[in-house]
Amino acid sequence: MSLASLKTVSLQRFSLNFAANIIATLWMLVGSTRAFSWVKPTFIQFAVFALLALGSNVLFSFLAAEHGSIFNEQGLVSYLIWPMIILLGGIILARRAGNQALVFVPVVLWLVADTLSALLQSLVQFLGSYGWLPGWSYSFLPILFLVLFLWQTLALLWIFFRRLRISWWERVIVLIGAVALLTIWQRNVADQPIFKQIPVESVLEEAALYEQPRLLQQALNSIDSSTDGKTDWYFMGVAGFSDQNVFRSEINKVRELFDVRFGTSGRSLALINNTYSWLDEPVATKTSVLRGLKRIGQQMNADEDVLMLTLSSHGNEDIIQLANPPLAMENLDAAWLREALDASGVRWRVIVVSACYSGSFIDELASPTTVIITASAADKMSFGCTNTAEMTYFGQAFFAESLRENTSFSAAFKDAAYRVQERELYMGFEPSEPQMVIGSLMETALPAFEQVLFDKTLPSVASIKNDTASTSASINIGPDTDSKASIDIDSTP
Repeated sequence: MSLASLKTVSLQRFSLNFAANIIATLWMLVGSTRAFSWVKPTFIQFAVFALLALGSNVLFSFLAAEHGSIFNEQGLVSYLIWPMIILLGGIILARRAGNQALVFVPVVLWLVADTLSALLQSLVQFLGSYGWLPGWSYSFLPILFLVLFLWQTLALLWIFFRRLRISWWERVIVLIGAVALLTIWQRNVADQPIFKQIPVESVLEEAALYEQPRLLQQALNSIDSSTDGKTDWYFMGVAGFSDQNVFRSEINKVRELFDVRFGTSGRSLALINNTYSWLDEPVATKTSVLRGLKRIGQQMNADEDVLMLTLSSHGNEDIIQLANPPLAMENLDAAWLREALDASGVRWRVIVVSACYSGSFIDELASPTTVIITASAADKMSFGCTNTAEMTYFGQAFFAESLRENTSFSAAFKDAAYRVQERELYMGFEPSEPQMVIGSLMETALPAFEQVLFDKTLPSVASIKNDTASTSASINIGPDTDSKASIDIDSTP
């Protein structure tokens, strides 16, 4: 049957025509010409689905946009190009076939399909923003979204080919050309989304330029000397990557934990790379890290005292990222850190590295007097470094949870590794496999060091255990699901 003989009869009610067009689109998406029997290509239906398609694409762009994005008129224009091309194709088909009913057929079918596709993508994006999707899906979803876009247009062409009885080789040529054109167009839309983050060149304020030396010196001067004849713990934290607040938040929370619960107040230092803290906290560079370690080494008793060094950032093999634009910084590598620690005179060390591939630091940092704890194995990623998170997965499990409930680093590590594994399995991520290595001399000395550290919190730990026992006696406690309700996602090392 030719397109000239195609007749469309509108139903009496708007809702029936609306539903019929959705059914027609579903037939189109499976390549069936039954779509022509259902489609109701009225101007009202065209206008409604044009608004719905536009609205659903705006919604998807808004959900997918990074924080601080603004409306982008170019993105709106880029989106409208393809519907206009399809509308123009309908007008040409109608004039050639002498059948005005064809004018809105292609564009109505395409707009309905695009509305359904954009709503599906919006749902997926919403679920992803709350971390409710498995880890493997994040590399697969962009391809899926492109396939959906190509499918809706190629399905439209296919049913018209079948109706017009076009030869197979003409179909192949047109389909290949359409795929090429659509792919190029889709990439253009990806570069010009409807909501776009405007790049802002990092600028260092004059006040920060002069304030930073004072902040570092003030922080170094505030580190107290140790007390002779007793073991004192010192804390030093480094947040390496400025563009995500999670690293700053993690180091500041760990410092607060050690200052308040473990008694390191007056003997702690935090070096922070963060876009918004130039006037408040000394930045983390190789220079400031070295000066911090040397100052702590001067103030502590090398035989009696212990340093807790915590690093939190993005990482790669043997590398912790130090980044704080517009400054150009060198990354912190494992070999350099070992040299800096040795040069500082700090003997007894507990080092926690919270970063992807952080297990690669173990070989360089290992010594008889060192405990090394890493968030991942040497060839594994760790997770949780998102803009909405307060701590990474490992930081939350080890510092915020396990250290509060145990009285040894080994027990806390085992507990944290289990918590992290459970969370990663729930999310569908590849296990990060946290690592812990204890030096031969530290293995003997650590129990005494831990007794000094954890004795300060024994009443609160005992209270937790008593409260837990009391609660268990009165009610049945099911599986812990609270931690799964606020999971963040991370797909970058």
